[in-house]
Amino acid sequence: MQTYLRSLRPVQLHLIAAVSRLGKLSLAADACSMTTPAASRMLADIETQLGTVLFERKPKGMLATPAGDVLANHAKKLISDIDQMTKDFAAHLDGTGGSVRVGAVTGGALAVLIPAILELQRQAPLIDVSLDVASSAQLMRGLESGEYDFTLSRVGPQDFSHHFDIHPAGSESVRLMVRCGHPVDGAGPVTLRDLRNYIWTMQDRGAPIRHAIEIAFHEEGLDLPASLIKTPSVVAIMALMRDSDVIAVVTEEVADLLLLPPYNAALVLLELPRPILIEPYHILRPRDRLLSAAAQRLLDNVRDQVGS
Repeated sequence: MQTYLRSLRPVQLHLIAAVSRLGKLSLAADACSMTTPAASRMLADIETQLGTVLFERKPKGMLATPAGDVLANHAKKLISDIDQMTKDFAAHLDGTGGSVRVGAVTGGALAVLIPAILELQRQAPLIDVSLDVASSAQLMRGLESGEYDFTLSRVGPQDFSHHFDIHPAGSESVRLMVRCGHPVDGAGPVTLRDLRNYIWTMQDRGAPIRHAIEIAFHEEGLDLPASLIKTPSVVAIMALMRDSDVIAVVTEEVADLLLLPPYNAALVLLELPRPILIEPYHILRPRDRLLSAAAQRLLDNVRDQVGS
């Protein structure tokens, strides 16, 4: 009996659930797209195999026995799961459902990926999107291990052209930010020499934004500031600016996020004689893995954002 129950086909489950719900064999047969004689034979065969009556035949219809109630309740749940599986699978294939996991450097997340994700949510709100914002080194490790469908990150000196499709996505520039009322607030154009005796906060050695500021100091013939707090956390940087005269090294995208509505933070950008640029980031996706329809939709939105 247990073996037989495990082998019940969806059409049989549909019939049991329909008879329980509708109370008439003819109506249940119509609901299952069967003739009434075929439905009668199928139900009789199920009862014979199980060795028990599932439905009492009454003049006004069919009434489930206790055994029929047990089987019908489970049949309804299984049919519901099958129906949901059908919907989820169809949504996965046409890109209106499913899941996507992506990663990006901070500038790429703010300028490109978040707008693309919001557009995707408008197009297909059932898609589950996971976004990690991390360093390029972390993103590349995750991409290689299959953790991400694609990333917006820097490739570094290695040749990944055989393993990844690589497309230019964008570039970032460095901005120096201080609190309103800082001693250099309103001073007009300032040089790195003017600023090097203040406390600074920036990312640790090896980060592209740190490398860009190191080059800028080197080109001015200067060492990095002696008083330096290293952190990649935007929250920590904001707290440091609130409570001290620290000079924060941030990307232009982070600066825009903090200064523009709706946040309008009480912070100011310092004016430098020339821009400080960071190495560009790219769209990277593994060549040996197929994207799901949902991931492809998000990738298409990203490419629309960057114009490629």
